Amino acid sequence: MCGITGFLSAGPNPNPVATLEPMLRSILHRGPDEHGVLIDGPLAMGMRRLSIIDLTDGTQPIYDESGRYGIVFNGEIYNYVELRQQLLSRGHRLKTHSDTETIVHLFEEFGPACVDHLRGMFGFAIWDHREQELFIARDRLGIKPLYYTQSPGHFVFGSEIKSLLLHPSVARSVDMTALSQYLSLKYVPAPRTLFAGISSLEPGHWLRVKNGQVLEKRRYWDLSFVKPVSAGSGKSDEEYADELLALLRETIGIHLRSDVPFGAFLSGGLDSSTIVALMAEQLTSPVKTFSVGFDGPGIQDELPYAMQVADAFGCEHHTLKIGSADFMNLAEKVLWHLDQPIADQATIATYMVAHLARRHVKMVLTGEGGDELFAGYARYAGERYSRYTRWLPGFAGAGVRYLSERLPGLRRAKIAISALTYANEAKRFANWFPMFKDDLKRHLWAPGLVQLSEGAAAVFAQHLSGCDATDPVDRMLAVDTKLWLVDYLLLRGDKLTMANSLEARVPLLDHRLVEFAARLPVHLKLRGSQRKFLLKKVAERLLPSSIIHRQKQGFPIPIDQWLRGEASSMVQDLLSVDSIQHRGYFDSKLIQNMIRQHQAGYVDYSTELWGLISFEMWARRFLDRSPVVEFDPTNLEGLDRSLATATI
Repeated sequence: MCGITGFLSAGPNPNPVATLEPMLRSILHRGPDEHGVLIDGPLAMGMRRLSIIDLTDGTQPIYDESGRYGIVFNGEIYNYVELRQQLLSRGHRLKTHSDTETIVHLFEEFGPACVDHLRGMFGFAIWDHREQELFIARDRLGIKPLYYTQSPGHFVFGSEIKSLLLHPSVARSVDMTALSQYLSLKYVPAPRTLFAGISSLEPGHWLRVKNGQVLEKRRYWDLSFVKPVSAGSGKSDEEYADELLALLRETIGIHLRSDVPFGAFLSGGLDSSTIVALMAEQLTSPVKTFSVGFDGPGIQDELPYAMQVADAFGCEHHTLKIGSADFMNLAEKVLWHLDQPIADQATIATYMVAHLARRHVKMVLTGEGGDELFAGYARYAGERYSRYTRWLPGFAGAGVRYLSERLPGLRRAKIAISALTYANEAKRFANWFPMFKDDLKRHLWAPGLVQLSEGAAAVFAQHLSGCDATDPVDRMLAVDTKLWLVDYLLLRGDKLTMANSLEARVPLLDHRLVEFAARLPVHLKLRGSQRKFLLKKVAERLLPSSIIHRQKQGFPIPIDQWLRGEASSMVQDLLSVDSIQHRGYFDSKLIQNMIRQHQAGYVDYSTELWGLISFEMWARRFLDRSPVVEFDPTNLEGLDRSLATATI
């Protein structure tokens, strides 16, 4: 696991080391163990290494036998053992036992098609010395990030945006379309970022670059929801469960390949609990598990459920309680690591539980992906009601939305009602649990910017147009896998674990398992009111029933209370009239009215206010100041007071 960054120019670079060194320093947290550089004429690229496999011989860059190809790599290739044997049988000479070396030899053998052989998470760059050409690629599901930008004569890339910003050719300004999408979705969907001109390479894509310019961009993998002919052949639920369990056991097994201590994040939910159960099956020592909860009177969290699972499997369990002070003290640090805002209060908790885990292990397995594979969110069940509501004329739908907004409380119910009033599929999908609903966002912009009021429906429409799913639930799963999962959940997970020099692996997103889930009949994902039906069938063989069938709780951060109380000063500072007017994007009167209504308890605007706070913090940190390294990822002052460890 590492961080990579570099640049390819149209001609020789006069002093490449002076440019590359601060770029690498900005991602030190991704790889504190060592670094390496490759400089060759117009190219300068390097990596920071967090050593997980082949601790002594895996130093990058790594070259093929002839020295023609050199690679810097971020990620893990889980089938590297099998690939190494295949390469040796083909006559390749490998000097190390690292997964990185298998990639460069596969490229030597297959060219860009090398990615078809890889099973894992990755973002890498391969330099062809003879052709003076650069090849960069990102894994199928987008587990590892990879960004790039072009300017006349320069192509700059890296695992984190902050490294790109330190190249002298890269300017810093807001992409206004991306800002509009952020206000709707809570995140910016690829290929855009909140920085104008900086792109996120989409999952399952690669690029060829020469003379500082992209020659070719190609998708090498996509997820198909076409059902096999045998899907309706009468296979029983138990037979499907047998097949899924075998896949889960196999993918957990290869995700446990590591030369360093490891553990698991454990929320007490179905996904992470299933992973811990399968880890316990395959390991001879107790699984180290890590959970987070919340301090404060009357606040309920999932720590009791996590402890129940840890107790059932004899885990070495570690817990962490966070409070409003942690929320306020860490907000800017977390945002710096994210590179661009994600309007999710859980980012603070993710950062802190990763910090806790890093004190004990160097790698963890997490449960991300289960909801998007097996239909775990309430909106999947809710979408089935659209067949009764999508006949509403536009004016009637608008009327229903207007009336529902005037009702106090019932935030989640009102959002569901609002989404279901849209006849257009893309608009409906974009309005299931948005940050700013389209109707409110139209009034948010400052005068002169109202042309940006369009919601995120166009993004959904683009993905839906290329989707081969026919069932409404499958279609929603397809876009969530491309959008929400990648640019919200996985980005959050990668940036905030790597902020603590901790590798996070996501076994449920092994592409073979993902393809299996996509081909399943919908009734095995959503049956009546029961979500994640097949995964629960498997879990019945592994977990206590109280874990399997309890109501999905999510991550119940009391942000609404904190913004009314302990964090109210943060609201007043970052969303003051002067701050909003100085930035020039939003209507300060509307925002002040939202603050007053939230403080009075009449409307819960915590999501919207936190989204605006996050944007202003981002603008101050990345637009008003240089993104130099300011935070030591190994030092979180004051955190020790809230750490608790229990050995079971």
